[in-house]
Amino acid sequence: MIAGTRPRARAAACAAALATATALGLAAAGGAAAAPQDRGGPKPPDRTTSAGTPVDLGALFIGAHPDDEAGQLSAYGEWREKYGLRTGVITVTRGEGGGNAVGPEEGPALGLLREKEERAAVGKAGITDVFNLDKVDFYYTVSNPLTQQIWDHEDTLGKVVRIIRQTRPEILSTMNPAPSPGNHGNHQEAGRLAIEAFTAAADPTRFPEQLSKEGLKTWAPLRLLVRGSAATSPTGAACATGFTLKDTTQNVYGVWSGERAKSGRTWAAIERDAQRVYASQGWATFPDVPSDPSALGCDYFQQVDSRVPFPAPGSAAAGKPSAALDGAVTRAAGTVPLGTRMRVATTKFGVLAGQPFTATVEVTAPAKGLHRASLKPSVPSGWTVVGNGDLGTVKAGRTVTKTFTVTPAAGATVGERARVAATLRTDEGNGYSDRPVQVVAPVAGSQQLLPQVADFEKWTGATAGQPQLSGTVSPVLSLASGASRQVRVDLRNNSAAPQSGTVALDLPAGFTAQPGTAAYGPVAAGGTGAVTFTVTNTDTTLKTSNQGGTLGAPAGDYAYTITTTSAAGTSKAAAALELVPRTTIGQAAAAPEVDGVDTAGEYPGEAIDISRLWEGTACTSAADCSATAKLAWRDDTLFVLVDVTDDTLGTKLDAADCKRHWRTDSVELAIDPRGTSENTSTTFKAAILPVTAEGGPCYERDADNHQGPGAETAPGMKVASKVRSGGYTVETSIPMSLLPGAVDPQRMGLNLFVYDSDTQDKTGQTRIGWSTWGGVQGDPYRWGQAEVEGYTPPAGRPTTAPEPVIPLSALSSLDSPQSLQQAVAIDVPLAGGAASTRANSGWVDKARLRGDTALVRMRANAAGTAHVHVVDATGVLGSRTVKVAAGKHEYGVVLDREPKGGVTVYVGWQDAAGGTLASKATAR
Repeated sequence: MIAGTRPRARAAACAAALATATALGLAAAGGAAAAPQDRGGPKPPDRTTSAGTPVDLGALFIGAHPDDEAGQLSAYGEWREKYGLRTGVITVTRGEGGGNAVGPEEGPALGLLREKEERAAVGKAGITDVFNLDKVDFYYTVSNPLTQQIWDHEDTLGKVVRIIRQTRPEILSTMNPAPSPGNHGNHQEAGRLAIEAFTAAADPTRFPEQLSKEGLKTWAPLRLLVRGSAATSPTGAACATGFTLKDTTQNVYGVWSGERAKSGRTWAAIERDAQRVYASQGWATFPDVPSDPSALGCDYFQQVDSRVPFPAPGSAAAGKPSAALDGAVTRAAGTVPLGTRMRVATTKFGVLAGQPFTATVEVTAPAKGLHRASLKPSVPSGWTVVGNGDLGTVKAGRTVTKTFTVTPAAGATVGERARVAATLRTDEGNGYSDRPVQVVAPVAGSQQLLPQVADFEKWTGATAGQPQLSGTVSPVLSLASGASRQVRVDLRNNSAAPQSGTVALDLPAGFTAQPGTAAYGPVAAGGTGAVTFTVTNTDTTLKTSNQGGTLGAPAGDYAYTITTTSAAGTSKAAAALELVPRTTIGQAAAAPEVDGVDTAGEYPGEAIDISRLWEGTACTSAADCSATAKLAWRDDTLFVLVDVTDDTLGTKLDAADCKRHWRTDSVELAIDPRGTSENTSTTFKAAILPVTAEGGPCYERDADNHQGPGAETAPGMKVASKVRSGGYTVETSIPMSLLPGAVDPQRMGLNLFVYDSDTQDKTGQTRIGWSTWGGVQGDPYRWGQAEVEGYTPPAGRPTTAPEPVIPLSALSSLDSPQSLQQAVAIDVPLAGGAASTRANSGWVDKARLRGDTALVRMRANAAGTAHVHVVDATGVLGSRTVKVAAGKHEYGVVLDREPKGGVTVYVGWQDAAGGTLASKATAR
């Protein structure tokens, strides 16, 4: 059964609009109540402008780039077909910073192409509503703090909240917000935006101008989901019930992709068709999915929060395709009516063994009330719960809250997570909800967190109010082979009395700590403290990067245990060190000649191996892909020579297309001058293509302190290459004055990567390098370390990096006919922004074709700017941006070619206050 907490409006209008969708491929629809219009001039017509009633969505996905939703289109398509769920997609950027495997487009032109791909892709799952927020896709980074800075977090959050308040979805779905290794910082930020918006959209104190000035109303989405899960699972239909969770308190739901659509094809096959639409990203060549449904898995959704009852873990309903929707838009058999709200909350997330805490259960009755209602709390075996759960009759719309005292078992295991759950029983049906808590030690010691992880941990509680998201990222620190570093252990006193004690590190063989044991205290009740150790890698034969690590630990992690004692007991915590390679860069007797030739005597010291796999398909042999590098310095200049063995060269790009080097064969050099960068905006990264269509090499800077063509962003850098049968050599000299800050000669961060492509379709298959982990190109803390022997930076050279120069060019929805068409069709303003008020509106009133010109008549109630686009069945015929005064005015738009079929004029209007209105007219 499909149902919402409110009627689905304008169904007939929606069907009619779908039938009349234009050649750009967008479906039209209507929706929820529109904001009241102010007086002042003629009212923009509903039918041909975006001034009508916004579309009413059932679900909304929030992602960072086109294609971020592509891995779950199977589930969205099935939900649309089986339950009638209408899903929209917020895409914060149009992916202008990504690659392009199909043409030369970049910047806004690439954004227009990627928007077209996304609309076509999601359309295969029945999704017609894509909301672009027009934020810049600046480059690959694993830093959420940098993304927040570039996107202006509060501004972007306001846009997301506005779209939620306009479209009123019951389900929010998003991406992983945690700084897990390799997780794109833009993806993290998309997740944070959605999770914050889940609360903010319902809060009248957040973005109040949307309510007071724009006429919107608060909206509380009912369930909040994050894609994927940390689960192991079988294939086949059993994937929905047979998965094993690392954290058993998570509520995870699987939607089997082997289910067949009405067309007879599996949803996995339909999803793959959609993914192939992203040809610009090299996805057109994705292989077919297995034809045997038993070989297909699930799309997984992890619930972060819910305002309504949801399927109990292990129940029959929890294994059905509707499990992630139940209680919000679908109703499972035997459950309470839709419109019932239920939520469990606890006074704290971290709880002490044997120490009581409070849990509350809040229940709101649906339209016809709840009768003979009662709550039955449940906790793990050995825990106790006390409280009266009788509710009796709960009248329609009334909210009742019950309080319970929960006491964990005296022997509860520190680190264990547990569900505090409640079952609602009524004459109308039953409901379930829960909230996780974690048992903490009286005094907990933990390894210092990386800056971005510490930022995330703070966010989970203080900002997001979702502390169960904490602990997602294992605490790790890097240590150079044979070197020492300071390791701080942070202490938190969770008890009600001051505590003193000791901390010790139980390190694996090959590592030592000084002191052996450190004393602390007293630490005040509820307070924090810290102790510091000097940790040294004493065995330089231990493997580094993702080839090292202790048995049972993730690749590259040398796991160890932190033991903390106090008067209240002893606790242990897991931590890890990640060994990175270290090298010495010697001074050359004379400056090497940058000619792409490894001349004897030019480079002192041994070559380093940069053949470790970090992403993609493993090299089939050393002849397929392997590499070595030599480094030297002379006269404040760094010299690097990389020799690559490669049996097949990738695409020879035009020299003018020397960017996004991962599309073909290339070498990338990454330098962190001080060895302390949190993200690559304070580093130097340069990529060299050994050969171009014109014959010679080219180079560029990417994802660093200043991106762009090498000659512009790295003046004075020299590059040479020699291509031979079976490989190539590249050589470069880099004036150290180009680096963003003076080099620390004792610990300069360094990495070298080789990108290998064996195809001619502008896609890479293998990535190898020196210090290697997945996503390592964005993780300076995991780069290797170099001692620049005998080098001293010139006096006065700054040790801090300048502000990064980041491309900020993004397509405006005002200049996207696709976005304009959608805005007219579903009456949602452009780019998550405010709508023009009636007094400030301007729209196209009439359009005529006269020879090679389209005459466009504008009607404006106030001055503004009109972005005019003339479109036929095959694309844009001509565009023009004009300043428009109040009144009626006609403008000519010269056409680039003869029209094919019907012609429509789309206009994006922006008023002086920044409000927008989209409109259209058929050219006669």
